[in-house]
Amino acid sequence: MEPTDHLLAEAQRYGYVEADGVWLRPVLAQPARQIGLVKDTAAAALLYFAQRFETLRAKVDELLAKMDASDNKGSFLMKALHLKEQLLTYDGLGDFVALHRRLTDAEEAIAVTVAQNREKNLATKLGFIQEAEALADTVEWVSASEKVKDLRQGWLKTGPVDRAMTDELEGRFQTAIQEFFDRRKAFQSDKKAMTMRVQNRYRDLIQQAENLKNSDQFETTSRQLKLLQQAWREVNGTLPKKQASELWTRFRAANNHFFERLKAHIATQQAAGAGAAATPEQLLARKRALAERAEALMAVPPQEAIHQAKALQAEWKQVGTVRGEESDRIWQRFMVACDKIFELSALEYHLRKRAATEALPTSPAERARFRASTLRELLKEDHAELETLRDNLDKLSPSAANDAFRQMLQTKVRSFERKIRTKNDLIELFSQQAQAAG
Repeated sequence: MEPTDHLLAEAQRYGYVEADGVWLRPVLAQPARQIGLVKDTAAAALLYFAQRFETLRAKVDELLAKMDASDNKGSFLMKALHLKEQLLTYDGLGDFVALHRRLTDAEEAIAVTVAQNREKNLATKLGFIQEAEALADTVEWVSASEKVKDLRQGWLKTGPVDRAMTDELEGRFQTAIQEFFDRRKAFQSDKKAMTMRVQNRYRDLIQQAENLKNSDQFETTSRQLKLLQQAWREVNGTLPKKQASELWTRFRAANNHFFERLKAHIATQQAAGAGAAATPEQLLARKRALAERAEALMAVPPQEAIHQAKALQAEWKQVGTVRGEESDRIWQRFMVACDKIFELSALEYHLRKRAATEALPTSPAERARFRASTLRELLKEDHAELETLRDNLDKLSPSAANDAFRQMLQTKVRSFERKIRTKNDLIELFSQQAQAAG
């Protein structure tokens, strides 16, 4: 049978010609209706409308094929519904029931897929909401802001959920996000106010130091400046690097001015007593001044402090020897102060290396806690090294040939014992700073 013969047979099955009109038989609960006129012959008219039906069926075939190949079947729903509606008014002759059934099956399949996708979307959006609400207590503003940005993008890319839940979910998500931004704004306002308080406190300390820098009451002023240096360390605030450097430079200049005058004063006294040996009281006074200057280095940036500490050690060696308990106490103060400077310098070097691969805390409290925990980690290495040294010392035979090696091991043991004591002192200091900063 020729293709046209088959089409004509299909046309005669679903339609007929009456009074020069082409009619579609009752279908899809619709009565028979006229769909066209006979312009040439009845057979030609029937064939024409059968071919129109084939065009419609090709559209249905194409739509369903695209839908089957797509992961997003829900996007084809409106097209399927539109074609299904067209079946009731389309002028053609063919099996409209079969097309209606195919489109209905596709519609039901899409509905199932949409329902499944909405369940997935619901789970995804609930996850986004939980992550957004989990930011309620964070103070890591930079990383949290990036997280919020990712959450908002993910939310927009996620498909719809059931309409009955849309408003509720949207409200929860937006409320959590807005609460984060409100807290961040409040923090930034508080930070700005705190920065202003820190600036004012530093400026007040600078003014006091500058008022004292030309004082001739050397002993009293030394104590006063030491208290100001301690107060500077306890301000415990964070300022922009450039501004902090400018303020510190002014404060340091005032202190340096006074202590240079103090050195000149001591030199003058020494010159005045030239030819006579310095008294123990004078030697103790010089060493006490060096200990105070070493202790004041805790307020100096580590990189600069370590150079000043080495210079003070060189000065100490030039002062001379004085014996007694007071001298021992001053030496202990000086040694502990220098040890802290060297340990702080080593800690900052360690932290700079870590900063190249991980984000370090920025708030004063978190920064102090992080430094304390880092020192605890480094302490483990010191304890392990100390145990090894003690073990080697215990195993060393008492032969006189080992005396030099034994002395070296004993020196190293004492050195590590000091390192451990110093780290514990710094851990206690950082813990107090973290507690004070909240």
